[in-house]
Amino acid sequence: MSGALDGRVAIITGAGRGIGREHALLFAREGASVVVNDTGGRNDGSVDESGELAPADAVVEEIVAAGGAAVANHDDIADWAGAEALVQTAIDVFGGLDILVNNAGILRDRLLVNMTEAEWDDVVRVHLKGHFAPSRFAAAYWREESKAGRGKPRHIVNTSSTSGLLANPGQTNYGAAKSGIATFTQIAAKELARYDVKVNAIAPAARTRLTLATPGLDEIMEAREGAFDEWDPANIAPLVAYLSSTECQFTGEVFFVQGGVVRRVRSWEMAEEVRSDRTWSVSELAKALAEIAS
Repeated sequence: MSGALDGRVAIITGAGRGIGREHALLFAREGASVVVNDTGGRNDGSVDESGELAPADAVVEEIVAAGGAAVANHDDIADWAGAEALVQTAIDVFGGLDILVNNAGILRDRLLVNMTEAEWDDVVRVHLKGHFAPSRFAAAYWREESKAGRGKPRHIVNTSSTSGLLANPGQTNYGAAKSGIATFTQIAAKELARYDVKVNAIAPAARTRLTLATPGLDEIMEAREGAFDEWDPANIAPLVAYLSSTECQFTGEVFFVQGGVVRRVRSWEMAEEVRSDRTWSVSELAKALAEIAS
C-alpha cells in the first residue's frame, strides 16, 4: 500500500520529542525519508547532559526498526552554518529535499516588565530565525533545481501558535515570534510559488513538554480513560503530512489543529472605520473613535 509521502525526502526540526517526533514517525510510515533534527536541549534551550541517547537518534532507531529510512541531525537550526548543514544532510544522505517542517522551539515565559534581554533574544532567535534560516537554504536549493529543469512540488510547513495569533499574556517573546512566523509563511508562499513550493503553517494545540510547563495546563490536558485524547500530539501529524503532500491545495495559509479539529485561521483584516474629507483634529478624532470603542 502506497503512502501519501512515498519517495519524498523531509527535514523535520525539533523532531526528537513531542509534536515533532509524531511528525517524523508518521512521515516515515507514509513513505518519506526523514532527517530528524533535534539538539536535545531542555524546554528553555539549555543543554541536556543527562547522558541518555539523544532524542533525534532515538527517533531514528524507532523509524529504522519499523523499516523506514531516517538519519539524525543535531545542528542548531538558528545558526546560519547549522541551517545550511541541515539542508545539505538531506541532499547528501537521501539525494535531495522535498519537504521542510519547521517545528523546533523553546519557551522562556516572563511578564513583559520582568523579561530579560536574553529571554527575549533567545526565544525570538530559535523560533523566528530558526524558521528563516533552514527555509532560506531549502529555497535556494529548490530555486537551483527549478532552473536546472528538475522542478517539482515542494513544501514548507511552519509552526505558529495561538499564543501569537490570539495573544497569551506572559509570552511577549514567544507570541511575537509565532505571529511573525504566520506572516513569514504568507510572504514566503508568494515568493516561492514560482518554484512550485507551497508554504503553510499550523497553530497546534497538544500535550508537549512546552505546554505542560505552563501552570494549570497539565490537568486540563490530562488524558481521560476511554475518551478520545484530543491533546495527543499524534493528532497534529496528519495535517502536517497532508500539507507536505502533492495533494495539498493550499499555500500561504495558517491552520489551527487540535484533536480532530482543523480550522483555517483568518489573517489580519480591516474592521470599523471613521472617515473625514479633511485632516482630523485630535478632539474630533477622539469623539469619532469613541463610537467604535463603545
